[in-house]
Amino acid sequence: MSQISQVLYWRFFVNLILMVVDGSMLVFANLILFMMEPFSYIPDDNGMVSELATGVLMLLLAMIYVACLHGVGIYHRHIMGDGYQVNYRIVGAVVRMFVIQAAFNYIFGLPLPLHIMVAAAMMTLVFTVVARFVARRVIAHRRGDDRFAYATIVIGSPDCIARTLGRLRQRTQMNYRPVAVCPIGVDPRTKAIVSTPIPDGLGIDDELVVLPYDADLGVTAVGMDVQTLLVCDVIRRDSVEFNVLSLAVESLGIELALAAGAADMGAHRLYLRNIQGMPVLTLRLPQYGFGTRMIKRGFDLVLAVAALIVASPIMAITAIAIKIDDGGPVFYGQKRIGLRGRPFHMIKFRSMVTNADELKAKLAEETGQTDRFIFKMKRDPRITRVGAFIRKWSIDELPQFLNVLRGDMSVVGPRPPLPEEHARYNRLYATRMYVKPGITGPWQVSGRSNLTAEESEQLDVSYVQDWSITGDLTILFKTVGVVLTHKGAY
Repeated sequence: MSQISQVLYWRFFVNLILMVVDGSMLVFANLILFMMEPFSYIPDDNGMVSELATGVLMLLLAMIYVACLHGVGIYHRHIMGDGYQVNYRIVGAVVRMFVIQAAFNYIFGLPLPLHIMVAAAMMTLVFTVVARFVARRVIAHRRGDDRFAYATIVIGSPDCIARTLGRLRQRTQMNYRPVAVCPIGVDPRTKAIVSTPIPDGLGIDDELVVLPYDADLGVTAVGMDVQTLLVCDVIRRDSVEFNVLSLAVESLGIELALAAGAADMGAHRLYLRNIQGMPVLTLRLPQYGFGTRMIKRGFDLVLAVAALIVASPIMAITAIAIKIDDGGPVFYGQKRIGLRGRPFHMIKFRSMVTNADELKAKLAEETGQTDRFIFKMKRDPRITRVGAFIRKWSIDELPQFLNVLRGDMSVVGPRPPLPEEHARYNRLYATRMYVKPGITGPWQVSGRSNLTAEESEQLDVSYVQDWSITGDLTILFKTVGVVLTHKGAY
């Protein structure tokens, strides 16, 4: 929660103050012009100056101006303390504001003359630039006191870490505050990325924590309230290692940044900054932002509650049918692996005989699926009569909405693997565990059991890299068609 609180502080409270200041600059500029030429503004019914209407107009224009500034990205956390990018974005926002004000003036027949609008725009530009200059000085001073800066882990070769730390100390506009380093190198025998010791005499601060390079680096960073992982070299942008690291940290809400020389222009959303001669390329998977994940969770809760209410009659009939069929238990709880490798019990309507798990190994060997992650076979002898029907129409999946309510699963996501399946994942395929498993997902709408193991793996990893709310909605709509056509259901 500490990490989330810090992020919310930066993205809300600090920007809220800046928004108020920016809007005030437009109001201040217009007040000066109003004092100079009051009759150029809104008159009342008697032809006199309407101070109330003029004040409302100024406040409305101030809100529009703040919206224009937001539209050009001035409130992004890497922009607000950067003089170069802030100033040219202010110019873009003022131009947008002038066009909107001119259109507003024309549509509503306001008497504001052109010279007043031009003067207001120019004064607003000057005042905003000055206000932002003061704000940058305050932010830079606070960063010297370890305020207004993001706790950062620097990862790379020891030499590059030392150079990067030196640059960060010299550049007050940089918003990275190193709290730990992770020295790495390439194993000459296996070519794998491994931890490496730091030689003496490099000038790396002894107060910085030295972290090992392992699969728990992201979790360790969260425990240290770190917001950014800055990669300076060794890990190539186009490598599997980078892909694994990116998903591991960004799925936890940690930003991944790279020195520009260590990255290409790949699929991530990129922010290139050149601050006092130090180019830094920040990479971001926007779908792992806090707001987007909260939207997804809210979407899951609403859909799960609605689905359980609507499907309750079907679920009641199904439970009775299963009980009558063979007298066994109605529900089947199976241990599955969820988000970041945490086990949970997935609930389904029982569609197989009670000793189905015991028969699985024998059937896998007979059908040649011992090396496949997802065991599926047509005309599976373990399936009961009722089970065949509810599997055909995916009714057996309905109790999983209870798992969604508990937070174990999402409505859309990769299927939750069995422990023995998860244990055999390679590092790339294991990235599918950086999101919650889902009731439906990419492989269910792309062929389901007809897919090969390689196709299923590719779909799951691609989903983790590229998922979005609109993509989830698309999968849900496709799921309806798949259920109705029974494609790949067995």
